[in-house]
Amino acid sequence: MPTPTPRYLQHFESDLLSQIFCDVLVVGSGIAGHSAALAASSAGASVLVLTKDGPLESNTYYAQAGIAAPIGAGDSVDAHVRDTLAAGDGLCHVEVVRSVVEGASGAVSFLREYGVVFDRDQASAELRLGREGGHSARRVAHVHGDATGQEFQRVLSAGLMGADRTRRLCGAFVVDILTHEGRCVGVIVLVGRELRVVWAGAVVLATGGAGRLFRESTNPSVTTGDGLAMAYRAGAELRDMEFMQFHPTVLYVPGAGRTLLSEAARGEGAKVLDVRGRRFLADYDERGELAPRDVVARSMVAHMLAHGDTHVLLDMSGIDAERLASRLPGVVATGRDIGLDVTRDPLPIRPAAHYTLGGVVVDDDGRSSVPGLFAAGEVSSTGLHGANRLASNSLLEGVVVGRRSGRAAAAEAAGHAPRPLTVVSAGAGRAHGAVDSQDVVQSVDSLLWRDAGVQRSGEGLRNAQQLLASWSPLVLEREMPHPAGMEAQNLCLLASLLVNCAILREETRGVHWRTDHPARDDAQFRGHFHVSRGREPHFEALADGVAGT
Repeated sequence: MPTPTPRYLQHFESDLLSQIFCDVLVVGSGIAGHSAALAASSAGASVLVLTKDGPLESNTYYAQAGIAAPIGAGDSVDAHVRDTLAAGDGLCHVEVVRSVVEGASGAVSFLREYGVVFDRDQASAELRLGREGGHSARRVAHVHGDATGQEFQRVLSAGLMGADRTRRLCGAFVVDILTHEGRCVGVIVLVGRELRVVWAGAVVLATGGAGRLFRESTNPSVTTGDGLAMAYRAGAELRDMEFMQFHPTVLYVPGAGRTLLSEAARGEGAKVLDVRGRRFLADYDERGELAPRDVVARSMVAHMLAHGDTHVLLDMSGIDAERLASRLPGVVATGRDIGLDVTRDPLPIRPAAHYTLGGVVVDDDGRSSVPGLFAAGEVSSTGLHGANRLASNSLLEGVVVGRRSGRAAAAEAAGHAPRPLTVVSAGAGRAHGAVDSQDVVQSVDSLLWRDAGVQRSGEGLRNAQQLLASWSPLVLEREMPHPAGMEAQNLCLLASLLVNCAILREETRGVHWRTDHPARDDAQFRGHFHVSRGREPHFEALADGVAGT
């Protein structure tokens, strides 16, 4: 059954709220949001960027490895396309992959124009390119070793503040997308305790994913899937909600936060060992440490389950200390913070939720199924990643599709000037009794980690479905007075969408590992499950020639 959810989470009458106007509204300030905002501004639009936290807080800020681009000697667009298709396990859209990869050189140039200085080899002055799992060549451009995302955020944020007719409002929690006669016309936003309405000629969602759905996650606390949930409530089409990528190398210290250890470590020669000191990944896949993320994560979990282990080890002792310090300074510092010297001491690791592969269905320019609504970055589903994202393709997609979305949104807004409209919402209802939003989030993320994590089964997924069906009315059918409550509502909604689609996909493909259906089944499942408000999930098969093999 479709997940029960109100159209709007809050009661409001737009005529009674403070009014803000802009041509293009960008929700989110990661690399996709910054790229969209800068592109829209360059096209002459007035732009407002909303962020629910500070200007730098996003998944981009924590991205370590870099941006994938086939710009090195001996590399090619064709090779990058092949690697992306292989990682995507049959669900990448070939033309989308080629289009994004062909935009990689322009994406790197764009970043340089705004002041990003990529690492170079001191002797040759050539770009110092890294290699990661699933890549057949060194093609990952990075900054300060493994601090790439921080530098991208810093540089683009500065560029945004210098752009014409561009404003930014931090601490703004976007509650819902406003629609009028089927068209997106703006958003309802909570600033402090005040609801406001932002009217816009076009809206670009760049809100990131929903990694906080899982107890074990690399994502910051802001990644509660707000954009996905509000797009669903507004009637947008979503797909591939069952696909969540789990990063294999995440620091595992009980009682401490989960810290991502860059994929680049394995590219530089780090080995994955079990707790007995045995290198084992080649037992599961001949590519060993350089297999795609889904393969490595699945192999690690299978090995831990077979031997009753809680974690495995990342051993970097074979990498030259000077090389480690220059290529992976963040990983070196992480080890030091817990009292380990990574030049000799292996780090305990296990997989954790990392990247939301499903999202708002968009075309090449980021247009969703709702007129006036665009999406870019992790919140979107372009067809690039398929069933498993190739490492460092996310920052590439954020720049390429973000810029396209910004330009297209500016063109859309030129024909739809923002204007005040009368929109009245009854809200989600005012059910009696308090709800502990923190308890809801902890219950949901523990349930999903147990029954819809790296390893899944029909029995576990159906158990999660039943529990979520009993919890959802208690959470969704009431009006929450604060952002934490609305985040809990968004996570509860998205958990149901993920589980419902995971039950339907009775195969193992990419990041979706069904122990009761261990083989990939192209005859039945070479395609996407789509979801939209008020409609049962439905499957759309991919025609030959559209998807990668």
